[in-house]
Amino acid sequence: MDHQTSYDLYASRRARVAAQLGAGGIAIIPTAPERTRNRDSEYLFRFDSYFYYLTGFTEPRAWLVITAEGHTTLFCQPKDLEREIWDGIRLGPQAAPAALGVDEAFSVDELEARLPHLLENRSTVWYPFAIHAGLEGRIDGWLQKVRARVRYGALCPDAQRDLCGILDEMRLVKDAHEIDVMKRAAQISAQAHIRAMQRCARMIRAGEDVREYHLDAELLHEFRQHGSQYPAYGSIVAAGANACVLHYRADNAPVRDGELVLIDAGCELDGYASDITRTFPANGKFTGPQRDLYDLVLASQAAAVEATRPGNRFIDPHDATVRVLAQGMLDLGLLNRNDVGHLDDVIEKRHYFRHYMHRTGHWLGLDVHDCGSYVEPSEVGQLSERKDPLSGELIKDRPSRILRPGMVLTIEPGLYVSPAADVPKHFWNIGIRIEDDAVVTPAGCELITRGVPVDAAEIEALMRD
Repeated sequence: MDHQTSYDLYASRRARVAAQLGAGGIAIIPTAPERTRNRDSEYLFRFDSYFYYLTGFTEPRAWLVITAEGHTTLFCQPKDLEREIWDGIRLGPQAAPAALGVDEAFSVDELEARLPHLLENRSTVWYPFAIHAGLEGRIDGWLQKVRARVRYGALCPDAQRDLCGILDEMRLVKDAHEIDVMKRAAQISAQAHIRAMQRCARMIRAGEDVREYHLDAELLHEFRQHGSQYPAYGSIVAAGANACVLHYRADNAPVRDGELVLIDAGCELDGYASDITRTFPANGKFTGPQRDLYDLVLASQAAAVEATRPGNRFIDPHDATVRVLAQGMLDLGLLNRNDVGHLDDVIEKRHYFRHYMHRTGHWLGLDVHDCGSYVEPSEVGQLSERKDPLSGELIKDRPSRILRPGMVLTIEPGLYVSPAADVPKHFWNIGIRIEDDAVVTPAGCELITRGVPVDAAEIEALMRD
């Protein structure tokens, strides 16, 4: 993306925010804080997603202020030649307006002095609620300084509103630039999965000691090799029974011949996440029971993909998945018909939850579990209640979000079979998940992560190469 395109893109987003602040509104958006890892060493800095969405600016210690009239002010680190020798070149306030398209910029050291004046004579102050620890207190302090000037005719904002509501709706539907970046991230991640699969098979065939961290290393290499800044989340590399732990992290457990390996990993590229899960045989060949469960999960994913289209609800892919998985659990003996009844009974009473205990997807974007309401805004007042058959908890249901072109979500069904007396032993300790990233299109959806195959025969062929 060239400079002018970048300049216009972020400026248009800021203008859209300004148009929704209401007369006299003002918005304050900080970037993320730097965080200490230990002693005097810091974690690698990662900007706040909301701030980046509106600026494209990646330096720490930065703030953005937008008024309802569309005036934008950036506070950023001042130029400091001594610190820049240690920490890297800073853009600085003088260069920021031309580089970022903001109206004016000041040193972040002037934030405390200037914010009360910017808030003065405003009606409503908007900021992201419950995102930045201590932000509410800082805003209260600035407002106190405005109130101290009321005897001189200053007016103090009398309302505070959550800016997340505006930004979440904007971020939920991706523009062409965002989808392009996410497709490139997906391609990198797909190649990383292929690299891990093939190394696993090579090492098993050579009789070498394979560990989960060996496969994690392949992922990280491929991510960085192609320009990804970091993993989008902590990679899951789970061998054998570890795959039944949903948020297991790559560790030093051995990868054994005859077991399955579940890898849930994706890179972040220019702020945007990818999210792929593949499950494959360590030696490159599924056993019969492994293949039975794998093909069931794949069939459930196909049903979910078919249900992912404009006009359908966010919940529809999950419901389609559950129906296929529940029937398969009955057919394969994972659930005993004499105990749980027929398919509708399994779904109504959530007997399937024993082996499938998570939703089939989530929004994806600047955050791997991206922002955006899962409730249809125009129908939020429609409320029904039901009693959960497993917990007995009273659940409040509102109409699920209607899918629109440009929304991006994951589709990730799974099966997790822990040892139990009433479950066939040949299925014990098998965990399978298949996850792809889907862009909702006018005609249905596009899976942007199929650069790594999902068909069992194609995976076996890939691992033979």
